[in-house]
Amino acid sequence: MSESRILEGRVAVITGASRGIGRALALRLAREGADIVVAAKSEQPTEKLPGTIYETAAEVERLGRRALPVRVDVRSEEDVARMAEQAMERFGRIDILINNAGALWWKPVLETPPKRFDLLIGVNVRAAYLCAYYVLPHMKRQGWGHIINMAPGISTHANPGMVAYMIAKTGMARLAIGIAEEHRQDNIAANALWPVAPIETAAVINNRLGERDQWRTPDILCDAVMAILSQEPSRCTGRQLTDEQILREAGITDFDRYWLGGRPPENPIWIDGRDGSGW
Repeated sequence: MSESRILEGRVAVITGASRGIGRALALRLAREGADIVVAAKSEQPTEKLPGTIYETAAEVERLGRRALPVRVDVRSEEDVARMAEQAMERFGRIDILINNAGALWWKPVLETPPKRFDLLIGVNVRAAYLCAYYVLPHMKRQGWGHIINMAPGISTHANPGMVAYMIAKTGMARLAIGIAEEHRQDNIAANALWPVAPIETAAVINNRLGERDQWRTPDILCDAVMAILSQEPSRCTGRQLTDEQILREAGITDFDRYWLGGRPPENPIWIDGRDGSGW
């Protein structure tokens, strides 16, 4: 992808930005010229969950961009509303929202208590809804905005063993395509984006999803996000994309460099359904 600062003057809100994909996106968008609202809960690191909003913000500032670390529990409407208000007070605009924060639970229905189901709904689809609800008015006044929900496309796959999780995640895709149509005339884009293979994150590591050589680096999602954000909102909206799909459209076809092992693994894990897994 181009290293030109195509996001100069833009402001991006990224949830779950204290580590993993969220942190990588914060740094990539900063390199492209954006100021960053680092929205997440972590103010103190732990052994299994390293990274804080303050550490990510400091890294953004070292890249020469402004950063606003905001402690946000994305389940809390009060927290989300305050985050949007503080972003407007500090930067005067919100151009990009990346709903990256998420909760994982890969268990069958009978091993998913209602309390856990509520958590998945709250951290995934409800949080994306809250964030969109509070940033959309600002994007509408500007006549420009991009919303990206990190979610798989909608399908009829059964998803045994992760029913509750997929209800919550595909709800985020429904949210994106609905917003896209409601705000098509406002030059506000909304899309769902999903990796086709696991990305190295604390969640993947802690949940033991395969081996390290079966994972890709966050760079592939960063490049995919930039392939979306480099377009005028009206030209790329209402879509349910994978990272490989949008990158191919941008002219990138060599994905070998994204594998942590430096080459495709013998037994890759596909999470886009190409092997029949359907998630």
